[in-house]
Amino acid sequence: MKAVPGDFLLNDIISKIESSELLIPRFQRAFVWTKEQTASLLDSIFHNYPIGSFIIWKTKERLKSMREIGSVVIPNPPDSDYVYYVLDGQQRITSLYVSVKGCAVDLGNGTTEDYSSITVDLTAEDDDRIVYATPDAEVLNPDSSISLSSLVSSDILPLVEKYGAYIKKIDDYRKLLNGQYRFSKIDLEDATINVATEVFTRLNTSGKALSVFEIMCAKMYDESRDFDLLSKREEQVEEWKASGYDTLPDTTVLQAVCACINKTISGKDILALNKDKFIDEWPKVSVAFNAAIDYIKNAYGAVVSKLLPYDVLIVPFVYYFRFHPTNPSGEAQEYLQDYFWRCVIGSRFGEGMVSKVSQDIDNVIVPILNNLKPVYDKGIDLSFDTIKLIGGFSTSSAFAKGVLCILASKNPRSFKTDLKVTIDNAWLAQGNSKNYHHFFPKKYMEKAHPSIPSAQVNHVANITIVDSHLNKNEIRAKAPYIYMNTFAKENNNIEETMQTHLISYNEKDEFGIMSDDYEKFFEKRIKRIQKELKNKIIFNPKLDVIDQDDTIPTEGIN
Repeated sequence: MKAVPGDFLLNDIISKIESSELLIPRFQRAFVWTKEQTASLLDSIFHNYPIGSFIIWKTKERLKSMREIGSVVIPNPPDSDYVYYVLDGQQRITSLYVSVKGCAVDLGNGTTEDYSSITVDLTAEDDDRIVYATPDAEVLNPDSSISLSSLVSSDILPLVEKYGAYIKKIDDYRKLLNGQYRFSKIDLEDATINVATEVFTRLNTSGKALSVFEIMCAKMYDESRDFDLLSKREEQVEEWKASGYDTLPDTTVLQAVCACINKTISGKDILALNKDKFIDEWPKVSVAFNAAIDYIKNAYGAVVSKLLPYDVLIVPFVYYFRFHPTNPSGEAQEYLQDYFWRCVIGSRFGEGMVSKVSQDIDNVIVPILNNLKPVYDKGIDLSFDTIKLIGGFSTSSAFAKGVLCILASKNPRSFKTDLKVTIDNAWLAQGNSKNYHHFFPKKYMEKAHPSIPSAQVNHVANITIVDSHLNKNEIRAKAPYIYMNTFAKENNNIEETMQTHLISYNEKDEFGIMSDDYEKFFEKRIKRIQKELKNKIIFNPKLDVIDQDDTIPTEGIN
């Protein structure tokens, strides 16, 4: 890369923007400068003060760029070898353009700024303010002030007629803007997009680094193939709303595409993807995503994306469906289920996620695609004590989410009405959501059983999924034996209802509910969860740990 210093004139900036030689890449933030900020910038120029250098990237890359500035539509970039992208100075350059052209710009949030009102005071002395955001009558005399756009672009004769006494100053200002004031720039030549975006990130005054997705939206844009990653992703999100998977991160989608192309998912590998290969792969991966989403929802109970134990866990399944378009059956189905729950129980992607996904594609998914049994070098621990230890309830816990998937797969029903509880992403994101019900309420436990540790109370074994009205307005901090006795009188199917929550409620009081025995409830619920998990894995006696008094088949899944 070479950094070449230089300068250019205001006319150069305007003409290069309008000829699409000087472009603003889409990974730049939106234009946000107000008229006051723009007027201050121009006032510095009128005083001949330096305003900082512009960093321009000279490249043969064709990225998605801003196609409209204010009300002015920017044409397609030329077919010449090089184009120039603004890496630093977008706000300043855009301010110069909209004020010279007198544009009205939508700044978002219903705010529109009309930059044609930026005004020059022709009576100002060298030390005075020269440029103002508006032609305020209390400050500026309309007979001795002129809009910036008129000063720059109007024919001189009409200006002589209107501003005869100030024509010398107008002429001086026009010469300043059109030739004397030189805007400093540095051209980056022969820089890769990775270097260019890194330069942008380091110069970005907000301190917010560009995401891989933002860079890829710019890099993968191809007008000749009608491919716009940002638009494609927006369409995808809209489509996935129906399935409840619209909250999957952009990065996860890019990881899946990269995995299907070269079995890796690192940011570096994503950014190195060939544009044509990426565009070719996109529709195939999108189809595989839809198949993976449907399968994971139906097979594992992750009925919405916020229940997915790890976002990245969907990537190996997308890879599977990319190369096996139909649902798995027989051993393949068993092996995939075993893999999913091993990731949950063993906190597979708690660390080292990038390398582990690549390993799993090679060692698990590819063998399954070839009708072979996956080989694991590390087992899982399904003992009672381990579940007790790792089962603290948090919406960021993969294990807790896995248990919630099991509960969701049971189609939980309302304690009171026996109607199915609606599960959606809107409330799953917050651990304090009223839809997550501590069967023995925390406030009740603090008062009635203060000796039981809070970690044992705020445990996934004490969590049920209910409708928020029931939790907030009827259960609140009541003891289970009180509120369950009330619901039992209203719900004739109370025992069947509670089985959908992996809880027994009957005369035997197997779970200690009626006797207000939390420790008994806690133990019984963990064992129910433990049984569900054991039935989802293919036990490997050489690697896996279970309780000594348990038996579990080593071939196949119950």
